[in-house]
Amino acid sequence: AVEAARRCTPGYTDRGGCELVQEPESGLAARLAEEVLPLVGKPSRYLGTELNSVHKDPAAVALRAALAFPDSYDLGLGNLGLQILYGILNQRSDVWCERVCAPHPDLEQVLRAKGLPLFSLESKTPLHAFDVLGFTLQWELTYTNLLNMLDLGGIPVLSDQRGDEHPIVIAGGPCAYNPEPLALFIDAFVIGDGEEVVHELVDAVIAGGGRQKVLDRLAGLPGVYVPSRFPEPVLIGDWLAPAPDSPKVTKRLTRDLDGAPFQARQIVPFAEQIHDRVSIEVLRGCTHGCRFCQAGMVTRPVRERSLPTL
Repeated sequence: AVEAARRCTPGYTDRGGCELVQEPESGLAARLAEEVLPLVGKPSRYLGTELNSVHKDPAAVALRAALAFPDSYDLGLGNLGLQILYGILNQRSDVWCERVCAPHPDLEQVLRAKGLPLFSLESKTPLHAFDVLGFTLQWELTYTNLLNMLDLGGIPVLSDQRGDEHPIVIAGGPCAYNPEPLALFIDAFVIGDGEEVVHELVDAVIAGGGRQKVLDRLAGLPGVYVPSRFPEPVLIGDWLAPAPDSPKVTKRLTRDLDGAPFQARQIVPFAEQIHDRVSIEVLRGCTHGCRFCQAGMVTRPVRERSLPTL
């Protein structure tokens, strides 16, 4: 595993046909390989050189993004949404999208003891050096992990304390439908499907102009909720309610699932995963409509992929 970490940016074409571009090894990558990974369990979680992982020349792209899963790598690699977005973003020549998962306690302990930041898997870049950091909110108990990842990555936890030098922190996924518990910490929430809006998010950030102008552009996108661009809520009786002049955020919907992009060349891990299988999304939404089922309600209406596409 240590030898593989030393070769974390090789200049070869992997077995899946993914072109890997030679990149100078950073000081952080060297320290991780020599001082950190030999001290933790399952170092293969942090190598970032799996089959079908994507490595690009950072000097050749306009935007660097990291998709963040606020739980273990053993769970995160099985998340189909992240696999799909990873493939969509890396198909763009102007974007390099990498991954980061919540570190296990042993890795966090070593990083904090040595004063090292949390890093992306592919290039071992500190999280604070990215342009965009995108979290998936799959269940509420990961919220504290999300805050811990921001802190360990060198990013101010509160969104109003971030400057132009910090990444735009975005969150999506099932729990983004109830964004207020994290509204002080997330710059922008994506409500609904991400296949189409992810390109609009990238274009808004690449346009530049500083953090505040980027947030203004994001707030104008359908399906994107930027808490700092909403007026203060009003008190109605004992309840807080949106101000009358608050804009309405409607969820994004990918209507043609058959034509939506899908990551067929999924990342293949070195070690056994909790969901140790290949996932294929045959439909989105559910015909039963059980009121207690979060997934069935937030992914409505039902859309299917045809058998030839599958």
